[in-house]
Amino acid sequence: MVRTRTTPGKPKPGAGKVTGRARQRAETSARIVNAARQTFAKRGFHGTSTRDIANEAGTNQGLITYHFGTKEALWRAAADSLFEEFGGRLAERINVQRAASTRENARESIREFVRFSGEYPEFFWLMVDEGKNADDRLAWLVESHLRPRFELVTDYLLRELGYAEEELPHAFYALAGAASLIFAVAPECRHLTGMDPLKKEAVERHADFVARLIVA
Repeated sequence: MVRTRTTPGKPKPGAGKVTGRARQRAETSARIVNAARQTFAKRGFHGTSTRDIANEAGTNQGLITYHFGTKEALWRAAADSLFEEFGGRLAERINVQRAASTRENARESIREFVRFSGEYPEFFWLMVDEGKNADDRLAWLVESHLRPRFELVTDYLLRELGYAEEELPHAFYALAGAASLIFAVAPECRHLTGMDPLKKEAVERHADFVARLIVA
């Protein structure tokens, strides 16, 4: 039997093309998810079509079906993406600051949440739109993402600040609204006050304000 010799360390023919195609698929998928985050957040699930998302992503509508199958699967991928960023940053901040004083740890965790909210206002838009509908998507969102984050915030932040059990839902939603609303309605804020809440100095000022508000 004749064996073909392969030069050690030399890539097989076509290997680079496969890697390139895989990278291109990953980049296309990420671009679609980013477009979906923005479009679902602004228009809501029912007000958004896959054609809208394809236009936002600058890609072919058929690629959405190829990568995600259905609009709901893409919606879940968009929600997963937002919560992964949110959860990662909040968990990292809480863990990093464990050696600090309880109150300063809480303040810095809140500041980080405010910074995230300023960077990703679509997070608040998506939550408000989905939170008013008692449907299967909300049930999935709560069990997959919201409940673990609620438990994280209440266990490692609010309880340590001395909030009573019956106050935890109020404190959680007060924090969510105080941290996010100003960025979610940034055009209104500019028109009403003349201040751009998305500028870095405004974000930091708001972060300090909310930290003092929640951590008295």
